[in-house]
Amino acid sequence: MTATKDHSKAGADGRTIISVDAMGGDQGPAAVVAGIALSASKNPDIGFILHGPKDQLQKLVAKRKQLAGRCEIRDAADVVSMQDKPSQVVRSGRNTSMWSALESVRAGEATVCVSCGNTGALMAMSVIRLRKLSGIYRPAIAVMWPSRNPQRFNIMLDGGADIRADAKDLMQYALMGTSFARNGFGLKHPRIGLLNVGTEEHKGRSELKEAYDLIAANARNADFDFVGFVEGSDLPGDICDVIVTDGFTGNVALKTGEGIAKLISDLLREAFQYTPLSRLASVLALTSLRRLKKRIDPRRSNGGVFLGLNGTVVKSHGSADATGISAAIKLAFHLAQSGFSEKLAARVASAAMLDQDDANNDPTDGGET
Repeated sequence: MTATKDHSKAGADGRTIISVDAMGGDQGPAAVVAGIALSASKNPDIGFILHGPKDQLQKLVAKRKQLAGRCEIRDAADVVSMQDKPSQVVRSGRNTSMWSALESVRAGEATVCVSCGNTGALMAMSVIRLRKLSGIYRPAIAVMWPSRNPQRFNIMLDGGADIRADAKDLMQYALMGTSFARNGFGLKHPRIGLLNVGTEEHKGRSELKEAYDLIAANARNADFDFVGFVEGSDLPGDICDVIVTDGFTGNVALKTGEGIAKLISDLLREAFQYTPLSRLASVLALTSLRRLKKRIDPRRSNGGVFLGLNGTVVKSHGSADATGISAAIKLAFHLAQSGFSEKLAARVASAAMLDQDDANNDPTDGGET
């Protein structure tokens, strides 16, 4: 990965600056500070603006030598809790760490905002402070799903930004997912699938059938392959790289996948503790089990990206520990270095121009044929 300072906000020392909301996660600011310290020890090119109660954060940062000279603290007394309603936070959240973290991106001090906080509140604040890209109907959350593909992950969106999505929304999700796949995974020609209850073209709701036609019509101009309808079993498969769905379905699928991963881990642990012989087998298989755990560990794929905004926001899982926070920071840094926000804006603008050209040439409107 090469640095592209034209795209990433750099501090005086040339580091890429990430704005981090230290509050709101289930494990508190100690886990967030531990996570950014882990990232700092691995990557000397990252700097941080950390947002939250200054007195509390100064003590935590002072214990981490890796953060010396690399972490600026912005005092924000209030915290957005998981129980707060997004509408209330938007009205009265100006003094919160979440608002402050987004403000650093809006002001151009940082390239990406990372937060473990309330998803609904973070999305609502992000739309208010950063605004939607011109032409975007609904922003979406793109999440990574472990898969059999060479890149080891598939992208699914929407992961829960909005439970509704009509045909045009789903088409835009395909365009945004294509941009994310290119800049996040280096896939030059991503394969897009539309999640449905079956792969046959006659199945599904009317908006899915309409979205099918819209995505297929945009595939060539947007330079992606549309593989058509896919099913839930294809989420971890190798049929496509990006799976498009509405936020309700996507969030249910995401939480189901997390639950199944934990169930498999618990059942394996239980099975290997069943008899003395099985415990011996677990010792012999220790290396393989560690490899499997690392492969399916949701902490290592932590970080949903808010797409469709004038700025990049990475939503870390609320229960993330230091390893999960570090993974979200790594993703944020990668997107900052790739100039992701600018490239996504250009892609959306290009698609809007194509749609306008099609409308102007529609013979039913009296335009050119």
